[in-house]
Amino acid sequence: MTKLSVNINKIATIRNARGGSIPDVSKAAVNCESYGAQGITVHPRPDERHIRYADVREIAPLLSTEFNIEGYPGEDFLSLIEEVKPQQVTLVPDPPDVLTSNAGWDTLKNASFLNDVVQRIKSYGCRVSLFMETDAKMIEAAAKTGTDRVELYTESYAVNYNSSRQTAVKPFADAALVARDCQLGLNAGHDLNLDNLAYFVANVPGLLEVSIGHALISDSLYYGLENTIQMYLREIEKSTK
Repeated sequence: MTKLSVNINKIATIRNARGGSIPDVSKAAVNCESYGAQGITVHPRPDERHIRYADVREIAPLLSTEFNIEGYPGEDFLSLIEEVKPQQVTLVPDPPDVLTSNAGWDTLKNASFLNDVVQRIKSYGCRVSLFMETDAKMIEAAAKTGTDRVELYTESYAVNYNSSRQTAVKPFADAALVARDCQLGLNAGHDLNLDNLAYFVANVPGLLEVSIGHALISDSLYYGLENTIQMYLREIEKSTK
Protein backbone atom coordinates (compact mmCIF):
# COMPACT_ATOMS: atom_id res chain seq x y z
CA MET A 1 0.00 0.00 0.00
CA THR A 2 1.10 3.56 -0.67
CA LYS A 3 2.89 5.05 2.33
CA LEU A 4 2.12 8.43 3.89
CA SER A 5 5.03 10.72 4.73
CA VAL A 6 4.01 13.79 6.71
CA ASN A 7 5.82 17.02 5.88
CA ILE A 8 6.19 18.99 9.12
CA ASN A 9 7.52 22.25 7.66
CA LYS A 10 4.34 24.13 8.57
CA ILE A 11 4.74 23.22 12.22
CA ALA A 12 8.16 24.86 12.14
CA THR A 13 6.63 27.90 10.41
CA ILE A 14 4.27 28.40 13.37
CA ARG A 15 7.16 28.10 15.83
CA ASN A 16 9.31 30.55 13.91
CA ALA A 17 6.54 33.15 13.80
CA ARG A 18 7.05 33.78 17.51
CA GLY A 19 10.53 32.42 18.10
CA GLY A 20 11.25 30.06 20.96
CA SER A 21 10.40 26.38 20.84
CA ILE A 22 6.58 26.21 20.71
CA PRO A 23 5.33 24.12 19.02
CA ASP A 24 8.09 21.55 19.52
CA VAL A 25 8.97 20.35 16.02
CA SER A 26 10.81 17.23 17.17
CA LYS A 27 7.91 16.20 19.39
CA ALA A 28 5.54 16.74 16.49
CA ALA A 29 7.65 14.46 14.28
CA VAL A 30 7.64 11.68 16.87
CA ASN A 31 3.92 12.13 17.45
CA CYS A 32 3.18 11.91 13.73
CA GLU A 33 4.92 8.54 13.68
CA SER A 34 3.01 7.33 16.73
CA TYR A 35 -0.25 8.42 15.08
CA GLY A 36 0.45 6.23 12.04
CA ALA A 37 2.61 8.24 9.64
CA GLN A 38 4.98 5.95 7.77
CA GLY A 39 7.56 8.65 7.20
CA ILE A 40 8.52 12.21 8.09
CA THR A 41 9.48 14.77 5.46
CA VAL A 42 11.33 18.04 6.00
CA HIS A 43 12.55 20.63 3.54
CA PRO A 44 15.24 22.85 5.07
CA ARG A 45 15.91 25.98 3.03
CA PRO A 46 19.02 28.17 3.14
CA ASP A 47 17.17 30.96 5.00
CA GLU A 48 15.75 28.43 7.52
CA ARG A 49 12.36 30.13 7.36
CA HIS A 50 10.69 26.96 8.59
CA ILE A 51 12.71 23.78 9.22
CA ARG A 52 16.21 24.60 10.43
CA TYR A 53 19.32 22.53 9.92
CA ALA A 54 19.44 22.11 13.70
CA ASP A 55 15.92 20.62 13.57
CA VAL A 56 17.07 18.04 11.04
CA ARG A 57 19.95 16.98 13.27
CA GLU A 58 17.66 16.77 16.29
CA ILE A 59 14.86 14.86 14.58
CA ALA A 60 16.96 12.25 12.77
CA PRO A 61 17.87 10.00 15.73
CA LEU A 62 14.32 10.14 17.12
CA LEU A 63 12.57 8.52 14.18
CA SER A 64 11.81 4.86 13.63
CA THR A 65 10.24 5.24 10.18
CA GLU A 66 11.60 6.78 7.00
CA PHE A 67 13.20 10.22 7.21
CA ASN A 68 12.89 12.06 3.89
CA ILE A 69 14.89 15.27 3.49
CA GLU A 70 14.01 17.50 0.54
CA GLY A 71 16.09 20.31 -0.84
CA TYR A 72 18.23 21.86 -3.51
CA PRO A 73 21.61 20.10 -3.60
CA GLY A 74 23.86 22.99 -2.65
CA GLU A 75 27.01 22.26 -0.72
CA ASP A 76 25.54 23.01 2.71
CA PHE A 77 22.60 20.72 2.00
CA LEU A 78 24.84 17.92 0.78
CA SER A 79 27.03 18.23 3.87
CA LEU A 80 23.92 17.92 6.02
CA ILE A 81 22.89 14.79 4.15
CA GLU A 82 26.33 13.27 4.63
CA GLU A 83 26.07 13.95 8.36
CA VAL A 84 22.47 12.81 8.94
CA LYS A 85 22.21 10.02 6.34
CA PRO A 86 18.41 9.90 6.02
CA GLN A 87 16.70 6.97 4.36
CA GLN A 88 15.61 9.15 1.43
CA VAL A 89 16.75 12.41 -0.13
CA THR A 90 14.38 14.18 -2.52
CA LEU A 91 16.16 16.67 -4.73
CA VAL A 92 14.22 19.73 -5.88
CA PRO A 93 15.35 22.43 -8.34
CA ASP A 94 14.29 25.34 -6.11
CA PRO A 95 16.33 28.53 -6.03
CA PRO A 96 16.81 29.90 -2.49
CA ASP A 97 14.11 32.59 -2.71
CA VAL A 98 11.22 30.51 -4.06
CA LEU A 99 8.15 30.31 -1.79
CA THR A 100 7.47 26.63 -2.39
CA SER A 101 8.48 23.95 -4.89
CA ASN A 102 6.86 24.93 -8.18
CA ALA A 103 8.62 22.97 -10.94
CA GLY A 104 10.32 19.68 -11.57
CA TRP A 105 13.88 19.07 -12.71
CA ASP A 106 14.95 19.54 -16.31
CA THR A 107 16.92 16.31 -16.30
CA LEU A 108 18.22 16.84 -19.82
CA LYS A 109 19.71 20.26 -19.15
CA ASN A 110 21.03 19.22 -15.72
CA ALA A 111 22.05 15.67 -16.57
CA SER A 112 25.74 15.94 -15.65
CA PHE A 113 25.08 17.89 -12.45
CA LEU A 114 22.38 15.48 -11.29
CA ASN A 115 24.45 12.42 -12.11
CA ASP A 116 27.27 13.69 -9.89
CA VAL A 117 24.93 14.67 -7.05
CA VAL A 118 22.93 11.44 -7.16
CA GLN A 119 26.07 9.31 -7.03
CA ARG A 120 27.44 11.38 -4.16
CA ILE A 121 24.26 11.00 -2.10
CA LYS A 122 23.98 7.29 -2.82
CA SER A 123 27.55 6.86 -1.57
CA TYR A 124 26.19 7.97 1.83
CA GLY A 125 23.76 5.06 1.79
CA CYS A 126 20.65 7.15 1.04
CA ARG A 127 17.92 6.48 -1.49
CA VAL A 128 17.51 9.35 -3.98
CA SER A 129 14.33 10.73 -5.51
CA LEU A 130 14.08 13.54 -8.08
CA PHE A 131 11.16 15.98 -8.02
CA MET A 132 9.68 15.71 -11.52
CA GLU A 133 6.86 16.74 -13.78
CA THR A 134 5.13 14.19 -16.00
CA ASP A 135 7.16 14.64 -19.20
CA ALA A 136 8.21 11.17 -20.38
CA LYS A 137 11.55 12.33 -21.81
CA MET A 138 12.47 13.99 -18.53
CA ILE A 139 11.61 10.85 -16.56
CA GLU A 140 13.65 8.71 -18.93
CA ALA A 141 16.58 11.10 -18.52
CA ALA A 142 16.12 10.99 -14.76
CA ALA A 143 16.67 7.23 -14.84
CA LYS A 144 20.04 7.80 -16.50
CA THR A 145 21.25 9.85 -13.52
CA GLY A 146 21.09 6.75 -11.33
CA THR A 147 18.26 8.04 -9.15
CA ASP A 148 16.19 5.41 -7.37
CA ARG A 149 12.83 7.16 -7.58
CA VAL A 150 11.02 10.17 -8.98
CA GLU A 151 8.47 12.25 -7.09
CA LEU A 152 5.73 13.56 -9.34
CA TYR A 153 4.82 17.21 -8.78
CA THR A 154 1.04 17.06 -8.40
CA GLU A 155 -0.08 20.71 -8.35
CA SER A 156 -1.68 20.51 -11.81
CA TYR A 157 -3.67 17.46 -10.70
CA ALA A 158 -4.94 19.29 -7.62
CA VAL A 159 -5.84 22.43 -9.59
CA ASN A 160 -7.80 20.53 -12.25
CA TYR A 161 -9.30 17.81 -10.06
CA ASN A 162 -12.68 19.45 -9.53
CA SER A 163 -13.23 20.29 -13.20
CA SER A 164 -12.28 16.87 -14.60
CA ARG A 165 -10.52 14.41 -12.37
CA GLN A 166 -10.09 11.89 -15.19
CA THR A 167 -8.29 14.45 -17.33
CA ALA A 168 -6.30 15.71 -14.35
CA VAL A 169 -4.94 12.32 -13.38
CA LYS A 170 -4.16 10.94 -16.85
CA PRO A 171 -0.69 12.55 -17.27
CA PHE A 172 0.30 11.12 -13.89
CA ALA A 173 -0.97 7.65 -14.71
CA ASP A 174 0.97 7.79 -17.98
CA ALA A 175 4.09 9.05 -16.20
CA ALA A 176 3.82 6.20 -13.70
CA LEU A 177 4.03 3.70 -16.54
CA VAL A 178 7.11 5.45 -17.91
CA ALA A 179 8.73 5.33 -14.48
CA ARG A 180 7.91 1.64 -14.19
CA ASP A 181 9.44 0.93 -17.58
CA CYS A 182 12.57 2.82 -16.46
CA GLN A 183 12.67 0.74 -13.26
CA LEU A 184 12.15 3.82 -11.11
CA GLY A 185 10.19 3.87 -7.88
CA LEU A 186 7.38 6.39 -7.76
CA ASN A 187 6.50 9.03 -5.15
CA ALA A 188 4.18 12.03 -5.42
CA GLY A 189 3.43 15.24 -3.61
CA HIS A 190 2.17 18.84 -3.65
CA ASP A 191 -1.39 19.94 -2.88
CA LEU A 192 -2.72 16.43 -2.32
CA ASN A 193 -5.52 16.54 0.26
CA LEU A 194 -8.49 14.67 1.72
CA ASP A 195 -10.63 15.47 -1.32
CA ASN A 196 -8.28 14.36 -4.10
CA LEU A 197 -5.92 11.83 -2.51
CA ALA A 198 -7.90 8.58 -2.84
CA TYR A 199 -8.63 9.08 -6.54
CA PHE A 200 -4.99 9.85 -7.27
CA VAL A 201 -3.69 6.79 -5.45
CA ALA A 202 -6.30 4.56 -7.09
CA ASN A 203 -5.42 5.72 -10.60
CA VAL A 204 -1.62 6.07 -10.50
CA PRO A 205 -0.09 2.58 -10.66
CA GLY A 206 2.91 1.65 -8.56
CA LEU A 207 2.72 4.66 -6.25
CA LEU A 208 5.01 3.95 -3.29
CA GLU A 209 4.72 7.12 -1.23
CA VAL A 210 2.90 10.44 -0.97
CA SER A 211 4.39 13.37 0.89
CA ILE A 212 1.74 15.71 2.32
CA GLY A 213 2.29 18.75 4.49
CA HIS A 214 0.30 21.94 3.99
CA ALA A 215 -3.16 20.39 3.66
CA LEU A 216 -2.61 17.80 6.38
CA ILE A 217 -1.28 20.26 8.96
CA SER A 218 -4.09 22.68 8.06
CA ASP A 219 -6.69 19.94 8.50
CA SER A 220 -5.21 19.11 11.88
CA LEU A 221 -6.32 22.55 13.12
CA TYR A 222 -9.91 21.35 12.68
CA TYR A 223 -9.64 17.64 13.42
CA GLY A 224 -6.54 17.24 15.57
CA LEU A 225 -3.23 15.84 14.38
CA GLU A 226 -3.79 12.21 15.35
CA ASN A 227 -7.26 12.05 13.82
CA THR A 228 -6.12 13.85 10.68
CA ILE A 229 -3.29 11.41 10.01
CA GLN A 230 -5.75 8.54 10.43
CA MET A 231 -8.13 10.27 8.00
CA TYR A 232 -5.41 10.50 5.36
CA LEU A 233 -4.43 6.87 5.90
CA ARG A 234 -8.07 5.85 5.43
CA GLU A 235 -8.19 7.75 2.14
CA ILE A 236 -5.15 5.80 0.94
CA GLU A 237 -6.64 2.53 2.13
CA LYS A 238 -9.95 3.39 0.44
CA SER A 239 -8.18 3.64 -2.90
CA THR A 240 -7.11 -0.01 -2.76
CA LYS A 241 -10.63 -1.39 -2.28
